[in-house]
Amino acid sequence: MVNQMRANFNLALLETYVLGQAYIAAGLMASSVKGNDRIQLNVECGGPIGGIYVESWACGAVRGFLKNNPIPLDKPLESRDISLLYGPGFISVTKLLEGNRTPFTGQVMMQYGDLAQDLALYYNESEQTPTMFSLGLDFDRDGRLTGAGGLFLQAMPGCRDDVLEALQKKSTSLPSIGKAISSGKPVLDYIRENFADFGVQELASEPLGFSCPCTREHFSTFLGRLPKDEKAGIMKDDRFPLELECLNCGTKYSFGKGEIEKLFSEGGDA
Repeated sequence: MVNQMRANFNLALLETYVLGQAYIAAGLMASSVKGNDRIQLNVECGGPIGGIYVESWACGAVRGFLKNNPIPLDKPLESRDISLLYGPGFISVTKLLEGNRTPFTGQVMMQYGDLAQDLALYYNESEQTPTMFSLGLDFDRDGRLTGAGGLFLQAMPGCRDDVLEALQKKSTSLPSIGKAISSGKPVLDYIRENFADFGVQELASEPLGFSCPCTREHFSTFLGRLPKDEKAGIMKDDRFPLELECLNCGTKYSFGKGEIEKLFSEGGDA
């Protein structure tokens, strides 16, 4: 999923690391909804990252983008601590539930500059649910992404305090799930090895992937409905083929001059 995301947006290593974390987190969060429900994860921040928007569906589809690509840096990073790249900011989580006219949105101020920790803070404060996130991406010496994964742990009603304390202690010493996957270890083996004391049971398995519902037809309709002055401006510029890019997935759609003339003619004057 993350490698497909990287290819679509032509991301460098840092940008892949930042947006990849958000993709993994949003994909995991979608496990809390069902049917055609979806979740929107929005980060607004004052640092070089600028912001992140990722949307995920209960079916396992994930899409989204970085506000700043590439992320502007004054000097190369010396570690994977990217807290300063976020700077002051907010995390918003919106749930769009099928059949509900009004979406539910919660928001917290970022305190750590670490997406995993700040998402755990969101669930603890906004939804009053003890939560732990772990997000890991592993790259080889050539900058290729070789492992990506995450954990999303939440306390169910009635969970004992001693179990929560034990999990909290465990979270501080967990080996990187990204490195484990990179080495070829199955995710379930990683879970069983590190959470053996908690009686792990596999209940279900769901797909997860980079996907966007945008289509060429959608963009054709958009072009046909443009106001008259914008259509005239496009024809006057005479820069064909006209290329449009989906903000959410980076897919590019190209339209030739003859095709544009036909769309504008059929679309009428808006």
